[in-house]
Amino acid sequence: MNTGMMAAVLHGKEDVRIEQVPLPEPGPGEVRVRIGAATTCGTDVKVWRRGYHKNMISPPAVFGHEFAGVVDSVGAGVTNWRSGDRVVAANSAPCGECFFCRRGEFAQCEDLLYLNGAYAEYVVVPPRIVRRNLLRIPDDLPYQHAALTEPLACVVNSMHLCPVSRGDEVAIVGDGPIALFFARLCTHEGANVTVIGHKERRLETATRLGVRRVLHGKADDPAIRSQAIRSVHGGRGFDLVIECVGVPVTWSAAISLARKRGVVNLFGGCSKSTHIELATERIHYDELTLTGTYHHDPTAVREALRLLAERVVPGDLYVQAEASLRDLPEVFVSLASGLDAPKVAVFPPSSGWV
Repeated sequence: MNTGMMAAVLHGKEDVRIEQVPLPEPGPGEVRVRIGAATTCGTDVKVWRRGYHKNMISPPAVFGHEFAGVVDSVGAGVTNWRSGDRVVAANSAPCGECFFCRRGEFAQCEDLLYLNGAYAEYVVVPPRIVRRNLLRIPDDLPYQHAALTEPLACVVNSMHLCPVSRGDEVAIVGDGPIALFFARLCTHEGANVTVIGHKERRLETATRLGVRRVLHGKADDPAIRSQAIRSVHGGRGFDLVIECVGVPVTWSAAISLARKRGVVNLFGGCSKSTHIELATERIHYDELTLTGTYHHDPTAVREALRLLAERVVPGDLYVQAEASLRDLPEVFVSLASGLDAPKVAVFPPSSGWV
């Protein structure tokens, strides 16, 4: 009987190793999933670079958090899942009992339970996620597309908190997968979208997703900002600006792109030690609304899966590269060096991918 599995174990800064580790057994209330595919994420690249994540992972540990697969076995007390069910799991679940959960503010849960372990052949899903955020996926939805549910749910949650209306002029700062998810959801709502980025392949993808214009450059370039502002509302700026890069200079640039009474969604997470300066007259006299949005909740997870299953969000435009789990260390080097594929699907040997 096989008692081991292949997994990518993070040992420290830029140190991930493909190893044989014990096959985890599901305990009471848990479900073991044989992973069909995992997808790469910018957060995982940050974790790889730093060698840890304060809230989610302490090395040595199997990492990765976007995956879909098939139920392999269930623990005691699990009655609504059985071997063979095709599933996707979110990477967290709220407690449902704390100050914020009682107010429906689940992304701010004071006991948010995280799940890592996607870069492996199997993962055990803990009881709370089994109860709240383990979902069945349609037979015709590929695992690598279903695995996009978690990052898309973050964008869906953000759209709930910062809605878009038909005809709005929206600027998206960045061209990574999160920016491209925002691009698709905003165009789906009928907004006129401008994406500012510097990777040609990703800007081409943005065009295929329906955006009206792309600007090749960086938002902190004054010439790019001027070009963007001049293009909408007679040079007044954008109704909504969504920052998806997560560095202070692009936060500042995003704020400068908004029109009077505009909204700026600062989605990209900056390092905790960083700060920006704000022009007080813009906030007060121009009546700007600045907001941050973070993570997802169970409602957003379910909506994200629906959008993928109905092909409103076309998974093939996001997953543009594939790799074996054995090659994951090289994949992360490529991602850190600027690989322009929005997402890479990672397949373990047990998935049957060659």
